[in-house]
Amino acid sequence: MTLRPPPSRERQNRYRSGHTAEYVAAAYLMARGHRVLMRRFKTGAGEIDLVTLKGGRIGFVEVKRRATLAECEASITPKLRQRVRAAANLWMAKHPRHQASDCGFDLVFILPWRLPVHLKDAL
Repeated sequence: MTLRPPPSRERQNRYRSGHTAEYVAAAYLMARGHRVLMRRFKTGAGEIDLVTLKGGRIGFVEVKRRATLAECEASITPKLRQRVRAAANLWMAKHPRHQASDCGFDLVFILPWRLPVHLKDAL
């Protein structure tokens, strides 16, 4: 058994920053009438930051926190889209009561000193 070294201070800060961004995004979406069904759904295929429900529509939400909107947009890669969609398929398989619901893939960008930017069906 090999022991891993503890995570670096920078990695710990990024992890906390990600948690904070997801919390802010969840609060923003709840204020807009979304119900958060799950946070940080992890699978071997990928991770979904937030799973929300509003008006019979399941939203699979990817949250990105960056310094600028351009950096947020640049962080959305085809590989990321593929991982989120694969994880969403697994989530739907585990939650059969939602299989009749409409589904969408949303983005929430968290920028310094601004309200979050919610882009519906953008992923």
